[in-house]
Amino acid sequence: MGSDTETTLDGIRDVKVYQNRQGYRFSIDALLLSSFVNVRHAENIADLGTGSGIIGLLLARKYPRAKVLLVELQKSLYALAEKNIVLNNMEGRVEVLLADIKDMKETAQPRFYDLVVSNPPFRKPESGRLSLGEEKAVARHELRLGFADLAETASHLLKARGRFSMIFHPERLLEVIDVLRRNRLEPKRTRFVHNDPKTGSKIVLIEAVKEGRAGLRVEKPLFIYNEKGKYTAELNEMYGGKSNGAEDDNNINPILA
Repeated sequence: MGSDTETTLDGIRDVKVYQNRQGYRFSIDALLLSSFVNVRHAENIADLGTGSGIIGLLLARKYPRAKVLLVELQKSLYALAEKNIVLNNMEGRVEVLLADIKDMKETAQPRFYDLVVSNPPFRKPESGRLSLGEEKAVARHELRLGFADLAETASHLLKARGRFSMIFHPERLLEVIDVLRRNRLEPKRTRFVHNDPKTGSKIVLIEAVKEGRAGLRVEKPLFIYNEKGKYTAELNEMYGGKSNGAEDDNNINPILA
């Protein structure tokens, strides 16, 4: 994993994580997705493409009786997730698996999880500026995982009426809905995220229910910044009531464009 000088210690709310200083680093997306999840209770949760483990660890705090599986393909990030489980004293409830998400359709127990979450790579390789470094590129571009494979695996893992929550790019929303439905995952909730009230949405949060009935609710938009360039009251609440300006969070990457 490298020496401590190659990592930083960062966190959101009451979860701390080590991250590679030059590799893939979590963004505000992790907070948005974990906050979007609203199931009343969960016994078994899977975080597919966990990176350093931040989303799965946030959900482990949110659902203190749940067992959480973190799944990561890249060895460097897998090693960090292992370290972060110990850092947060969650060895008894959280485990990390080094695996290719595509292979889990053949190897993982089916219909076991109440909740599956993912912040997947949502850029096609030919679109957007390719991230520097393999770790960032694999995390942000569909180089080793396409969305169709992710949806198949999520459906395989989920119980009937289990929920799949994810974050993606609005430009591909119609494609996402089509793929989800082909895998018996019925979209039930969406929420569009904007940098501020004057800009278009760059992120959409989606919840689908395994074998659910048709019927989609579009929730009110979520704004990151107010007119003064500070986090909105809702974002401050997500951070746990901390009243801070956007410029104060130097260790958290801004919303992805």
